Amino acid sequence: MIHHDVASELEGAANQIGEISRADLQVMLRRAGLMLRNVTGLVLDPKVEGSLSGVAEELGLSKAELVRTIVSDWLTANAYLPVPYALDEEGTVEGNS
Repeated sequence: MIHHDVASELEGAANQIGEISRADLQVMLRRAGLMLRNVTGLVLDPKVEGSLSGVAEELGLSKAELVRTIVSDWLTANAYLPVPYALDEEGTVEGNS
């Protein structure tokens, strides 16, 4: 069963809490507990973890948001994802290079 199905079942049970049997509720809660216990996160080297925490704090982002941004930017820079905006060949650029 996928996470979405379990979440939907729990939401449905919450909406009908007076009508659901104790046994059914127990089964749903145990299933949800097992899924949460078996969730694997991204395991990083402690130095990398510390650096990410520092940068995330500095930028005002959560670590998850920062990792999503880093991965997305890397995939875009290495042509695994399309560039999210069109480059304007005729426009002017400010600044010096």
